[in-house]
Amino acid sequence: MGDLLKNSIFFSDQHLCQADILTASQTRARIEVAVLNFLKNLCSETPSVSDLPLIIRKTSNSRVRRGLLTESNRIFLSYSFCIRSLMNDSSAASFIRVWKVMEVCYNILVQEKRVTQRELFYKLICNMPSYFKSQLQVNQSIQDLVALLRCSRYSLGVMASSRGAVAGRLLLQEPNKEVDCTVCGSSGYPISGDLRLMENLMLKSDARYIIIVEKHAIFQRLAEDCVFNQIPCILITAKGYPDISTRMLLHRLSRQFPEMPILGLVDWNPAGLGILCTFKFGSISMGLEAYRYACNVKWLGLRKNDIQQLIPEEAAIPLKPRDHQIAKSLMSSEILPDNYKEEVAAMIHSGRRAEMEALYCHGYDFLAKYIGKKIVQADYI
Repeated sequence: MGDLLKNSIFFSDQHLCQADILTASQTRARIEVAVLNFLKNLCSETPSVSDLPLIIRKTSNSRVRRGLLTESNRIFLSYSFCIRSLMNDSSAASFIRVWKVMEVCYNILVQEKRVTQRELFYKLICNMPSYFKSQLQVNQSIQDLVALLRCSRYSLGVMASSRGAVAGRLLLQEPNKEVDCTVCGSSGYPISGDLRLMENLMLKSDARYIIIVEKHAIFQRLAEDCVFNQIPCILITAKGYPDISTRMLLHRLSRQFPEMPILGLVDWNPAGLGILCTFKFGSISMGLEAYRYACNVKWLGLRKNDIQQLIPEEAAIPLKPRDHQIAKSLMSSEILPDNYKEEVAAMIHSGRRAEMEALYCHGYDFLAKYIGKKIVQADYI
């Protein structure tokens, strides 16, 4: 393995386990070097097809980077490798898929275009139907290519498909327009999937808090009620599991306004906590981009004290098998704080979960009062 890494057709320096953000010309250059080295191996006195060393994208290969002077922790991948080989029956198809995705991405960059992973899937399924049969295969091949070239998906011309929205006391200055997020209605302003545009946004705000809302329905209620006029805040939602564009905007806000606490509002169940933890620590499923947009998020609610004091017993819902699977994963995580694990243990012990909507039994305007009281009391962990 040591000789393989030293003689990799991609890089001699295998010490940095991260994905760079590159310009189109820089990414094309990396692809060209990879192809030339591949051909050089084929044309040598002892021709061979080089194996592809890939960083393992599994929890077993994850490590925790803990902040020394801050509470900011994040996960990243270490330097353990697996192999894609044309000579191995089990990985030959994956080997070919990586090279095909590389070819398509190169052409996209030459044309100065950007595509979503879904658009890339249809392109590939038309060109090579015997190798690309599902969106999952395309997504995995993109992550393989990220690991090989050490560049982000966006650098490859693959654009994030964003579901997120933002509302509240935030002014966004785009190249040709200015957006006041206080007047965008209950659905908020849609977050762009163009990461370069997101990176270059001018941000202005007089808010004091940033509130991440797990569910779009709760986000809509808070925006409809203009909660940001009562509590000076920015509301942001990914409408479920966070996409990279929503995470990037949150990360930009945290850099631009480091004094603003970031508070998470999620259902009291393992999946809700998992969503909050993705914003807080990053996600191994993102491969080499796992850590990039992690933020120091505090858990505002729902939590076990809220369940005991505010949620009627009949409004709690039995845990599903999937909840138990997620809970087991959370409890085994070395990065999850003890007070978070206590919450998960309480969920398992009770066998119940509760949704944010259960607070409506106190009236539709109670949610804003609930948030305001917890913020005033600094009741977040």
